Amino acid sequence: MDAKKTRFPADQLDEVFAGATEVIVGKGKKSVTFSPGKDDFDRAAFEKAALGPSGNLRAPAARVGRTWLVGFHEDSWGEVLG
Repeated sequence: MDAKKTRFPADQLDEVFAGATEVIVGKGKKSVTFSPGKDDFDRAAFEKAALGPSGNLRAPAARVGRTWLVGFHEDSWGEVLG
């Protein structure tokens, strides 16, 4: 998916991440891991992290199995992609 070409606002996040067990959101030198579907999932914190200033999904975004990588964090991408 090319999040720069295909825009995903907050109201479409449930569709995009349906079936995901883990979403790792990176921004610069930090990353935060969310577990959609779990009881302690903080929707507001997830939206704040996953959406950029334009209100759309941060780029780059990639799905690897049931794990999503959103935004760039070198260590997270390297860990998931090997």
